[in-house]
Amino acid sequence: MDRVIKKKKWGTKRILTIAGIVALVALLAASYYYTSGGSKLNVETERITISEVKKGTFQEFIPVNGVVLPLTSIYLDATEGGRVEEKYVEDGAVMQKGQPILRLSNTDLLMNLMSQQNVVYNTLTQMQINSNAAQQNTVSKLNQMADVESQLKEAERIYNLDKHLFEQKAIGSQELKKAENDYNYLSEKKNLTEQILQKDSVSRAQQEAQDKRSYQGSQEALNIMQTKVGDLIVRAPVDGQLTSLDAERGQNKNKGERLGQIDVLGGFKVRVDIDEHYISRIFLGLRGHFDFADSTYYLEIKKVYTQVTSGRFQVDMEFIGKVPKGIRRGQTLQIYLTLSDEKQALLLPRGGFYQQTGGNWIFKVSTDGSKAYKVDMQLGGQNPDYYEVLQGLEPGDKVITSSYENYGNIQELILKKP
Repeated sequence: MDRVIKKKKWGTKRILTIAGIVALVALLAASYYYTSGGSKLNVETERITISEVKKGTFQEFIPVNGVVLPLTSIYLDATEGGRVEEKYVEDGAVMQKGQPILRLSNTDLLMNLMSQQNVVYNTLTQMQINSNAAQQNTVSKLNQMADVESQLKEAERIYNLDKHLFEQKAIGSQELKKAENDYNYLSEKKNLTEQILQKDSVSRAQQEAQDKRSYQGSQEALNIMQTKVGDLIVRAPVDGQLTSLDAERGQNKNKGERLGQIDVLGGFKVRVDIDEHYISRIFLGLRGHFDFADSTYYLEIKKVYTQVTSGRFQVDMEFIGKVPKGIRRGQTLQIYLTLSDEKQALLLPRGGFYQQTGGNWIFKVSTDGSKAYKVDMQLGGQNPDYYEVLQGLEPGDKVITSSYENYGNIQELILKKP
């Protein structure tokens, strides 16, 4: 007789299936938990920095590096090209205005000078020849004038005498008419000679003026050539210190090539490099300060170079009041450049957290100090010590300001005391 076998309600296969489903759900739940921002991490408090947000005086400034330069520098460029024949001084020498620095040689320039000298001599010689010729021509015309005047006086005498004799019927009308014609002819000849002599005077004056201009032009050209030859000796344009001299005997220097510079002694400025991020906030009159030999010194921006190179631009700053003793050209200074006036603000100490958060959020410590959780915030200005908090935190709040590099997407930190 057959016996009915009851079917087991919880078979092995069913149990395994349910266990797999539960595991899958747990896995999905865990995945959701970690990816949805609910992840936590145990952190020992001795490995982090906890800072307190407080209210206080805030002034925005940034640290920048500057190089000390002379207040005024005058560049030495080769006015004329040539070969360096002699150096009279070395780099670093203190110079007086007009003192020679080096001598160049230029054969072509010397040949041009000699050629221009010949032009001047030839012009002067031609000028003398023209003057002598004009003088001889004038003398000849003056002699002609003297002859005409003498002849006219004689013709006038004869004419007057013949009129008297004609009135006394001592001579005929023919003789009187001839004397009258001679007198009129010589009168007109004198007038014509006077006009010729006057025109000759004007022409001679014009020729002399033209010759003079030609000579002056050639003489000026000679003076320019002499100046160019003189420029082959490079001299100090002002009193100061010779720096950056780049010239050795035997070198060829092209026209306009930089030879060095003269730094005017008695004043300094500081050339400062600034990140282009701040270019819209930099303007003339902005001030900064730095510490040197246990004293604080102040600077003011006098010139802004708006050209950006490799993400940076430059400004020139000059000292306000006293200048530190012992400061030297080329020395590097760390300057705190002020970007705002002092004001009361909510202060957050600087820290490594900013690298991961960009200042958009921070881990805020709970009241009991057992955990820290993310809170959004907004920062304003900054200086080397503090950030200015605009919103998201309150005075007395404690936050973690050390680096968040190892926290990944962790949303909450469980703080463990050692």
